Amino acid sequence: MFFLSSFFLLIFVLIGVAYYTLLERKMLGYIQSRSGPNKLGFKGLFQPFSDALSLFSKEFNYFYFGNYLIFYFMPFLMFIFSLIYWFMYILWLNFISFELGGLFLFSLLGFSVYFTMISGWSSMSLYSLLGGMRSISQSISYEVSFYMIFILFFLVIGSFNFLLFYYFQLYMWFMFFFFPLFFIFFSSVLAESNRSPFDFSEGESELVSGFNVEYSSIWFSLFFLSEYGLMMFMSYLGCLMFMCSDLYSIFFFISIIFLSFVFIWVRSSFPRYRYDKLMMLNWKLYLPLILNFFFCFIIFLMYIYFIKFSNFF
Repeated sequence: MFFLSSFFLLIFVLIGVAYYTLLERKMLGYIQSRSGPNKLGFKGLFQPFSDALSLFSKEFNYFYFGNYLIFYFMPFLMFIFSLIYWFMYILWLNFISFELGGLFLFSLLGFSVYFTMISGWSSMSLYSLLGGMRSISQSISYEVSFYMIFILFFLVIGSFNFLLFYYFQLYMWFMFFFFPLFFIFFSSVLAESNRSPFDFSEGESELVSGFNVEYSSIWFSLFFLSEYGLMMFMSYLGCLMFMCSDLYSIFFFISIIFLSFVFIWVRSSFPRYRYDKLMMLNWKLYLPLILNFFFCFIIFLMYIYFIKFSNFF
């Protein structure tokens, strides 16, 4: 049962990624006053499969200089890790909604920057190396505030189990209590998934294509799939942490689709930020704000325990 559920979940994730790219191209077309892909099938419904066949059939130039084994292995490893995130999906895999899901997520997020860095270094290209170095400097800034948000919420629910977010939001969303933290969370997710305006590791106008400039064919498509799969998972995680309603309701899935749409909306609306300004934004604005929430909640907990202790005597 576990392997069957995992198999169907991963298949649906890959199909969702395919149509997420179609949604992005459609929405970018409408925002830019053009139609977007509309030739294959009804309104372009078969366009993702055509793009996949076209991308997989591209020629790949093999090179035997440098660290070619690492160069070929990194896209597969990044793709596998992007699928492992979905094992924390509560709806289908309730029996592995383990108590230490938060620590499991921390361990996965800690590996994410290494794939970009090692891919850029192993390709022996200056542009790729600069893209990998940018991803490191980027992760140093946003990951501190990103992890502090998770730590604060784990203190609120008193556990690392993500299923408890559902029970704590039966009557009131966390969005209303931690409204500023939602925007910090979303901007950190944009930086984590290398999306505009924080896609510094693959800036076309500065680094040709960034860390993946030497990749093509199936290796490039694996980077592509892992990035969009991570975006979909972060949309699910944001809805679970801030706007969690009934996990089996259509409204919860509409919230996930809306948050996924906001990724596209931000890409079409904002230019690329400077990565030194992102570091200053995280260290001077986001982190102090999160620490203020953190200390206020600690003081609130101390007050509650003091009242309980005084009533006991």
